[in-house]
Amino acid sequence: MKSETTYCKNCEAIVSEQYCPNCGQRTNVDKVTFKETFQDLVDNIFSVNAPFFITLKLLFVNPGRLFREYLRGRRKTYYKPVSFFILITLVYLLVRALIDYDPFQNSTITVEDNSQSQLLTQARNFMMQNIDKFLFLFVINLGILLKLFFYKKYRLAEFLAIGFYVAAVYTLMTTLNMFYVQYINPGFQFLAMLLMSLYFCYTMVSFFQTRKILTAIKSIVIFFMGIFSYGMLAFALSYVLILLKNP
Repeated sequence: MKSETTYCKNCEAIVSEQYCPNCGQRTNVDKVTFKETFQDLVDNIFSVNAPFFITLKLLFVNPGRLFREYLRGRRKTYYKPVSFFILITLVYLLVRALIDYDPFQNSTITVEDNSQSQLLTQARNFMMQNIDKFLFLFVINLGILLKLFFYKKYRLAEFLAIGFYVAAVYTLMTTLNMFYVQYINPGFQFLAMLLMSLYFCYTMVSFFQTRKILTAIKSIVIFFMGIFSYGMLAFALSYVLILLKNP
């Protein structure tokens, strides 16, 4: 007896296996259920062979290989840079809420009793409370600076993709650093930034693989220029938002 032809419900291609060879969707898709909704999330994030863990591992073991292969078109193997950045940011926000992290530890300042000083202080406080929401500015700065310092290597969009991966690692380091600051030593709030500067240098040397000393020097300059401009832009944006709230 002839078996009934099965079609993919996504692209209508003829399928004979568990996944469609044309679009990659599962063939046993039926009505949307709670199980299916959350199972897909679990499969994509927490599976041992999932792109998330492959991406996370290579970001620390061999980030240069990850960047080169992703930019050459190997997209399916790795977690997309923007999605990876968003996921790590959500983890950061969840951890920060769970441990009730206070970003103002050891950062009190004296404020003069005038309206301008109060506005500046409010802008600073707003920036520190919402610094994670401004991280996209760091990504943009990093992408632009990488393009300026290594302008012959890749396009700006490609450097921005790298920026999202790097910003995700920075967010992950900041998340781990919160535990250290909260429960061990509150004076080490900038530990994540120091470690990140070393990581960024290692990442760029791993990525470009040529003229390693010059690349390392450029990387240190790029990182601290990126951090400085990120802080200035975040503060400026915070100041504008405070002004709009207090006309």
